Amino acid sequence: CQPIMVRLAWHDAGTYDVDSKTGGANASIRFMPESGHGANAGLEWAMKTLETIHEAHPDMSYADLYQLASIVAIESAKGPKIPYKTGRADASEKDTTPDGRLPDATKKMDHLRDIFYRMGMNDKEITVLSGAHTLGRAHKDRSGFDGPWTHEPLVFDNSYFVEILKDEPDPDLLRLASDMALLDDPETKALCELYAKDQDAFFGDYSAAHQKLSELGMQ
Repeated sequence: CQPIMVRLAWHDAGTYDVDSKTGGANASIRFMPESGHGANAGLEWAMKTLETIHEAHPDMSYADLYQLASIVAIESAKGPKIPYKTGRADASEKDTTPDGRLPDATKKMDHLRDIFYRMGMNDKEITVLSGAHTLGRAHKDRSGFDGPWTHEPLVFDNSYFVEILKDEPDPDLLRLASDMALLDDPETKALCELYAKDQDAFFGDYSAAHQKLSELGMQ
């Protein structure tokens, strides 16, 4: 269940708007209409699974729990340790965000920049956070796509970058428009090449970017 926990935390935090200070890691994803957005299809299972933990630890906010689950999932999949702190306040139903704040996998770099810059992220963080696709697979009934990005989708490593850089793509693996967009810009392509050959560099940069993502909207 590691991949879906990462997706839950990412989709909750990834709604942040740095200008309006709305969205972010506040568990607003629990409520309609946000929980019903197309990008969040299938995440009900993850929230239901974590509900049993919240019942045992009711003093912990849902927002903290969702981000902690993601961090533990990555570490248990052999990924990097990611700094974590508590203190996220839970949103109410009136705090849900509009549809369209999460990345569209069919679009390219201009779209990715619109989405990530709105969160206060930069090109390096766009690139390294895309590397989280090394964990898990797409499901036809959720995203419209089907299949993994790597040959070991339950292991968090730098394989995502190795695969998207291959001149001859593996037909069994996904390479979406948003993945290949990273190769269109010289600077983001250079980062992909670095991460493909140096997993420690990927892990270090990923840990910092994921921590930043997990704390979006914290007071």
